[in-house]
Amino acid sequence: MRITELLSWESIELRAGPADKKEALDMAIRLMEKSGKISDVESYRKQVYAREEEGTTGIGEGIAIPHGKGDGVKAPGLAAMVIPDGVDFDSLDGKPVHLIFLIAAPNTKENVHLEVLSKLSVLLMDQDFVWRLRCATNRDEFINIINVADRKTKAEEAKKAEPVAVEEVILRGNVLAVTSCPTGIAHTYMAAEGLEKAARAKGCAIKVETRGSGGAKNVLTEKEIEEADCIIVAADAKVPMERFVGKPVIECQVSDGISKAEQLIDRALSGEVSPYRVGQPRSNSFAETKKEREDYREKGASIGHKIYTHLMNGVSHMLPFVVGGGILIALAFLIDSLSVDMETLPADIRANFGSITSAAAVLKGIGDAAFGFMLPILAGFIAASIGDRPGLAVGFVGGFIAANGKSGFLGALAAGFIAGYLIAGLRKLFEKLPEIVEKLAPVLLYPFFGILLIGLIMTFLIEPPIGTLNTALNDALTRMGGSSKVLLGAVVAGMMAIDMGGPFNKAAYVFGTASIVAGNYDIMAAVMVGGMVPPCAIALATLIFRNKFTKEQRESGPANFIMGLAFITEGAIPFAASDPLRVLPSCILGSAVAGAMSMLFGCTLMAPHGGIFVFPVVENPLMYLVSLIVGTVVAAFVLGLLKKKLEGDYYEAT
Repeated sequence: MRITELLSWESIELRAGPADKKEALDMAIRLMEKSGKISDVESYRKQVYAREEEGTTGIGEGIAIPHGKGDGVKAPGLAAMVIPDGVDFDSLDGKPVHLIFLIAAPNTKENVHLEVLSKLSVLLMDQDFVWRLRCATNRDEFINIINVADRKTKAEEAKKAEPVAVEEVILRGNVLAVTSCPTGIAHTYMAAEGLEKAARAKGCAIKVETRGSGGAKNVLTEKEIEEADCIIVAADAKVPMERFVGKPVIECQVSDGISKAEQLIDRALSGEVSPYRVGQPRSNSFAETKKEREDYREKGASIGHKIYTHLMNGVSHMLPFVVGGGILIALAFLIDSLSVDMETLPADIRANFGSITSAAAVLKGIGDAAFGFMLPILAGFIAASIGDRPGLAVGFVGGFIAANGKSGFLGALAAGFIAGYLIAGLRKLFEKLPEIVEKLAPVLLYPFFGILLIGLIMTFLIEPPIGTLNTALNDALTRMGGSSKVLLGAVVAGMMAIDMGGPFNKAAYVFGTASIVAGNYDIMAAVMVGGMVPPCAIALATLIFRNKFTKEQRESGPANFIMGLAFITEGAIPFAASDPLRVLPSCILGSAVAGAMSMLFGCTLMAPHGGIFVFPVVENPLMYLVSLIVGTVVAAFVLGLLKKKLEGDYYEAT
């Protein structure tokens, strides 16, 4: 594929005169719209602007390469705009931009266009090529200049691939590099080209691994890393770093690979670069003064965003266990509801609803097994996000203790963060060890001390107060039994949504099942409807307030209808974990409303679980359904009001 196959004739403007950056972007987006490759212009516009908020795409030397990727793009495309008088674009070098190439990338698995876009990025590093484009008198000439340069690049690549006699080359050093940007479209490849050019000019051997949207290319091998004099990591996205332990490593922004490539190569060859240690804080290679270091830190993620990133790492890995296990359990309830007559069953058999028939028992067993991994996975991958791979095992153990103890979901969250920061602390503690001992740390010291400490912390610091709280809650609920039934219904139903499997949820559920034994069936009805509301509300909110949830959340959200209707409250856990301060209050309010209405309407339930599948044994089922619907709507709309609107890459979850 050639570059001009992505660039439509009608998407070229050679005499643009925007007043500012915003107008320049809007003009370029309108040009892209003319190509017919955009299905949702507003969605694409948001993606382009969101990318600019992450960092300017004005790369310097009068060039800007803004880009957007997402479902609003039908096919890969380019739009080009020449601005003779220039426009202020907040470029890295502070100079006006005279040439803009706008990129549109579809959100598909096929990434044929990425090679073409990387080729364009490389061409734009050639100042003569850029100048000829700026001087083009018409669109045909503009396209022809690109075609000629494209053919020339192919010829040069073929020549470069020819073997070179070793004796003809005298190298000053052997440098490796990794380049990556958040969207992996343009900057990744431009930084790679910049470093390669600078290395050739210095007589230095270099190999660059690019980690773009199409995945990692030209991946560095263990032998190459071992033989390298220095490694440059120019990246604004996560790069696997443990392979570089003990080697001199320079970490910097991807833009430095474009604009400061020569300085990076000089520093790599200086022999003054410190060896990389696992978990060391990243620093800007060019932040030499205190003010520069402070400015660099201000560009980094805020503490809140870092916490959110750690949470989402745990949630995204946990989600398949929740969805897969939850749907299997729901199917088990469905099979039993179609196979047995609940009204004729004795109470002890009715308590096993979901496992009465053999087919249902098999599905529920598999679903329960998946759920058993849920909290350890959540804690493990939160810990791994903070402490890299050594945090994984420590987080798993903490999450397992929480899942099998009394702290549940909230305990697993705590375990994940405690485990991650335990590993970070152990790294600092062990960093002064002799090199031969330090190499054993990831496989011996971190697992031993990490697992020991997380076990002690969870057993003696987290679980005991949670257990005391659980007992106190049960006592409080028992004392409320004689008070207002409506208030009691609101309390037990609201408790089902507080921690979704933790002490509050368990206390309410145990109180409800104990009430069945005592012949008080109205309390269990309030408990179950309270547990059904959170997943149903989440599902409804992802459908109504789509721009407040990431793409992954919008895709998984509707599955919560199945889990909610089956009384599987855990379906809401991934959403609660990612945004607890907004999700939990909304769900608690909706559940409390549903529980109060269930009591008010005199609804009763003789089965301890089953959700909609045991509605036939509910007293006053129509009003019970109304209670569920009202509670769900209340929670969904409160959540929609509380959650912030997501833009661009966050909205698309790219």
